[in-house]
Amino acid sequence: MALPAVLVLAAGLAACDRAPSADGLKEWTASDHDGEKKSAKQGPKGDGGGASGLVELTWRNQCQSCHGPEGRGDGPQGAMFKAADLGREDWQSTVKDEEIAATITAGKGRMPKFELPDEVVKGLVVRVRSFRGQ
Repeated sequence: MALPAVLVLAAGLAACDRAPSADGLKEWTASDHDGEKKSAKQGPKGDGGGASGLVELTWRNQCQSCHGPEGRGDGPQGAMFKAADLGREDWQSTVKDEEIAATITAGKGRMPKFELPDEVVKGLVVRVRSFRGQ
C-alpha cells in the first residue's frame, strides 16, 4: 500500500473513535422524512399536520399492518393475528367509543397496548368510526 493511502486509512479510522457532533442540528420531525408526505385529505383520516397528522402516522405505523388501510383486518399481518374488521356493522353498533379507546390504550387479545396522547387516541376512535359501512 502506498504511503498516502495508509495515511488516509489511518485518518479515517481515527475519526471513527468519536460520535459525530449534534451541534447545530435541528430536532427531527416526521415531516423531515422523505416518505412522510402531507396528505391532501381532510377529516378523520388526517390532514398531514397537527394531531390529525399524528393520527394518520399512528394508524400507518401501528394499526395498518394488521387492520389494513381501511380497517378491514386485511393488513399484511391481519390473518396471522386474526385482526378484526373494524367496519362490520354488528361490531360498530355494539361497541362504545370508550371501549375502542380502552382497547387502544390497554390492548386486547393479541393486540398490544399503545401509550399515546389523548388527542391521538380520540382521533383513532374517530378513524375507526369512519370505517362503518365501508
